[in-house]
Amino acid sequence: MKYPFKTKPYAHQITALNKGWDKLEYAYFMEMGTGKSKVLIDTIAMLYDAGKITGAVIIAPKGVYRNWSEKEIPTHMPTHIPITMGVWSASLTGAKRKELNEILAPNDDLNLLIINIDALITKKGKIMIEKFLNTRMALMCIDESTTIKTPSAKRTKEAIRLGKDARYRRILTGSPVTKSPLDVFTQCEFLNSHLLGFSSYYSFRNKFAVTEDMYLGGRTIKQVVGYKNTADLHEILQEFSYRVTKDECLDLPPKVFMRREFEMTKEQKAAYEQMRSMAIAFIEGNEATTTSVIVQLLRLHQISCGFLPLDDGTLAALPCRRLNELSDILEEVTGKVIIWANYRNDIFLIKEFLEKTYGPQSYVTYFGDTKDDERQEAVAKIQDPDNPARFFLGNTQTGGYGITLTEASTVIYYSNNYDLEKRLQSEDRAHRIGQERSVTYIDLVCKDTVDEKIIKALRDKISLARAVTGDSWREWI
Repeated sequence: MKYPFKTKPYAHQITALNKGWDKLEYAYFMEMGTGKSKVLIDTIAMLYDAGKITGAVIIAPKGVYRNWSEKEIPTHMPTHIPITMGVWSASLTGAKRKELNEILAPNDDLNLLIINIDALITKKGKIMIEKFLNTRMALMCIDESTTIKTPSAKRTKEAIRLGKDARYRRILTGSPVTKSPLDVFTQCEFLNSHLLGFSSYYSFRNKFAVTEDMYLGGRTIKQVVGYKNTADLHEILQEFSYRVTKDECLDLPPKVFMRREFEMTKEQKAAYEQMRSMAIAFIEGNEATTTSVIVQLLRLHQISCGFLPLDDGTLAALPCRRLNELSDILEEVTGKVIIWANYRNDIFLIKEFLEKTYGPQSYVTYFGDTKDDERQEAVAKIQDPDNPARFFLGNTQTGGYGITLTEASTVIYYSNNYDLEKRLQSEDRAHRIGQERSVTYIDLVCKDTVDEKIIKALRDKISLARAVTGDSWREWI
């Protein structure tokens, strides 16, 4: 392929472009770290040079959408293309309003609107996208497209509605299936309602899901209990998507998975058994719903992490060996370390420990409380081999997307959750292009608790996902 790329594409990126750059709708199911952002930017550039588009809307998760304007586009957009870029902000100051108006004004540039997925459920955000699509021949892309996997979600419905006004549509994700094969329906619906060959979500579900009648609140509902025909779904997806994993295309060092198991303290055991008995009694004595079961599992998991949920909504500390296990690991490993924790209480506890043991300059945090400018600074400190900041402490909900942490080669999951997408995304902050060392992943697992069930659930989900995407199986946690 002859094209004046700004950054040289890898062979698999050339393949992706050859297959999909000029298609009206296309999915890049490229595993995290394989460079799907570059493929999209090159696609946009090539369509602009061909006179097929004059603009593009890139919609990404809230925590990482600015990464497109601050890193990806400056790095990969060909230098010969004049661009005018507007980055969405919920707070429309005079300067920000001027910036966004410039991408709506008549010009010959490639106009880019970078906006977060949450803006789709705001009046201002929807109006901005509508105006842009009505003034430009545009490509519209959903980055991390599993954010629109839920058919009933408002942002899913708005993404599909708005996408109909775009000349070209793209979705990007490394893991299109995070919970079930049904995840792909609305992602593909955004691209084109005819691609899958089903008239509705329910006909799609009937083809690929095994259901049983369940009686709830005096009515009968179809409960999904399993999945079928996954090979057929894989064949359908291949018609309008490109799938590649890092194992297939990159000469990256391997991932190494380890478990560090520990037992509950006697105080935890007593609290855990009492809470488990109460949970069983509650579920058996009430109409169990998904929400009520999740609440009970959450309480048990909090106990395994050393916190007892009280009736007033607060948490009381319990003696726990989890932090001791983390301390032992940190003494054993060298270099920079990523620590993922599921709960705010976990983060505050670890933060206090790191500050006391290694000093206030030894760590950075990246979670909901971390301000946007502090997040970029945190990443920069970890990526600087000479900076004394050694530990990156965050949660996967905030830090699991869109950032590069290849200076670290040890990743510790202090506490997990059931979300496969966030697990895989967070793994690949360190294991991606630029990593020169083997990356070791260490899961802290409290024996005989819900910790073990979470690991099993993640394994089951990844096995199912690979049946749909056609990936080969590899040992994983």
